[in-house]
Amino acid sequence: MVKVVRFYPNPASSFINFEFKETRLADFSFKVFNFIGKKVLEINNLTPRTVVNLNDYFRGVYIFQLTDRSGKVVESGKFQVVK
Repeated sequence: MVKVVRFYPNPASSFINFEFKETRLADFSFKVFNFIGKKVLEINNLTPRTVVNLNDYFRGVYIFQLTDRSGKVVESGKFQVVK
């Protein structure tokens, strides 16, 4: 399976970059969840490169999901916030 999402740096402290290798980004939604499963971010108007500011994030592991319009998870992954 081809990776659609590239993210760096990991672990991250103040911001994290997400790059999407998908041409029809309008058809996708990007969500970030904390370690207890609470959604902390949702982006519906994706751009090829998105920078997420981590100032309001606590240290720990976060899970991201890229979903299509039907809600099917296209890709998911984990990143760590260190402060």
